[in-house]
This record gives sequence, C-alpha cells and structure tokens, in this order.
Amino acid sequence: MSNQFSLWLDFIERDYLKNEFQKLLDEGVVTGATSNPSIFASAITNSPAYKEQLKELEGKSAKEKYEALAIEDIKMCAKLLRPLYDRNQDGYISIEVDPSLSNDAKGTIKEAKRLFKAIGEPNVMIKVPATQAGYEAMTALMADGISVNATLIFSPKQAKQCFSAMTKGIAKGEIDGSCKVEGVISVFVSRFDRLLDSELESCGITPSKTGIYNSAKIYNMIERNDIPNIRTLFASTSVKGNTLPSDYYVTELIAPHSINTTPLNTIRAYLDTNSNKEVLPIEESILNGYFINLEDNGFSMEQIYKELLDNGLKAFEESFNDMLDKLK
Repeated sequence: MSNQFSLWLDFIERDYLKNEFQKLLDEGVVTGATSNPSIFASAITNSPAYKEQLKELEGKSAKEKYEALAIEDIKMCAKLLRPLYDRNQDGYISIEVDPSLSNDAKGTIKEAKRLFKAIGEPNVMIKVPATQAGYEAMTALMADGISVNATLIFSPKQAKQCFSAMTKGIAKGEIDGSCKVEGVISVFVSRFDRLLDSELESCGITPSKTGIYNSAKIYNMIERNDIPNIRTLFASTSVKGNTLPSDYYVTELIAPHSINTTPLNTIRAYLDTNSNKEVLPIEESILNGYFINLEDNGFSMEQIYKELLDNGLKAFEESFNDMLDKLK
C-alpha cells in the first residue's frame, strides 16, 4: 500500500486490457483500475470484443450474461495488476455490486462474496455504495478479508460512516486472521461544480472550488485518523466542457496517501502537464470559511449532498438496467 499519490484508470474494456493496458502499467503511469455500471454498459454495448462470448451465452438471462462478461474482464485486469499487488503497490481493480441492492445489506454481502469468489483473485475490491445498508456490508466484507471501495460519497458524514464501518471490519478480520485487506473511500468531486457553478458565479463566489474543498475536507478527516490501509480516492474527476483544464481535478487534488481514479483522456492530459506538486492538505480554517460563505449565501450543503447522492444512485441503476435491456 502506497503512502504516495496514486493514479488509477477509471475505465475497463476487453480489447484495451489485452493490448494497451500493460504499457500503462510498464510505464508506471497507473497502479490500479476502477469500473462502474456506466463503464461496463458503454464497453459491452459499444465494443465488438464481446460479440463472440455473447453468442456462447445465448439463452442466459441478461444479468447472467453481464456477470459472465464482467467477471472475465475483471479477472483479466486483476491478473495484469497482480505483480503490483504482490509488491504492496496497490494493484487493485474494483467491481460494483448490482446498484439495485443499494438498500439491501444482506443482498449486497451475498452478491459481493459470490462475485469475489467467481473472479478468484485477491486484488479485487468490491464497490459498495455509501448507504446505510452499504455500511453494514462494508464491515462484513472487510471482516471476511475482502477489500472494499466505498463509492458515491459526497458528504463528510458519509465518509465518516464508511471509515467507521471499515475500521470495524479490519479489526474483526485481524482477530480472525484474514489476509491483507484495504479500503478506499471514493469521494465524488466534479459533480458539485457542475451542479453549483452557474449559481455561485451569480453570487460572486469563485466557481469550481466546491468539489475540491469538499474532497479536501474529507481527506483531512481520513488522514487525521491515520489508518494506513484506508485511503481517500478522488472519483468523478473528468472535466465536462471547456472551461477548466482537462486535468484540473487531478492536479488540484494531489496528496500523499491518496488515489485519483480518472478516464484515459484525463490521464493523458495530466501526463502532458507533468505536475506532481502536492496541493493537499488545505488548512481546515480555509475550508470552513468557504463552506460558511456558501451557507451565508443560501446554499444548504445538506440538501446538495442529498441531491447528489440520490442522483448518483439513480444514474448507476439506470445505466445498469439500460445495459441489461440491451443484453436481453
């Protein structure tokens, strides 16, 4: 596990894994990868690489088809990343449980264990949404030696609950003698700015800072607790539109003991910039001042957190169901 800043690739597609991905690893650009329902939906429905296997799966249910395709990709990716994992340099790939289980703790645990077993590689992180049911699942999985990527985190409160759930799981796993287990707390960044920037500008508040400052606040909280095998992961870090540099949400969040997962085009932009200057931590007084100013201008962070989480859960479920419809 790295104390440095790590870059992971937020993308998975079979042809890419068979060809270009190894080069990215050999050059030391990335040390891990992530997937989500939207990424798989795009890969499976747009890439010809899955046609042959889909023919073999005729007669299976849409979900069985999806799982067969996803398990093969995740297994392939895990094997490519295994040398990094064995050297304690990350080496993880994550797969998300069915988004419709976000309020079902037992269902999440059952599906996560089944997927983990089917993939059969130790360097797989199971992605679990940060909901009430999710926290219960995180503890159970980590106690069982399964690493967890807590996803769809917008608020410091969610991050705190993830951290608490993970530390409980790690402690239980250590008593039971489980193998090495790690947790990442995936804080979504850019969605704050896409939601708020036009309103902020009309109030005379500098735009494109809310996502960064919210992530910085959560990062400070996680680092204060000093648990080596729980890290902040900055997610949703690609720029939509042309108002910001393409690597803005990477260069503005470089921090020790953290990860940034981002698509290929953002990684390329970041490599062109070649900026490795650590920006975090940001002083708590600066962060608090920023959020007090937002509240003073009529912005309710609690409402914003709720809206973003509701939208995120809905979007993942919709893209997952859309993909299943196409696989029927």
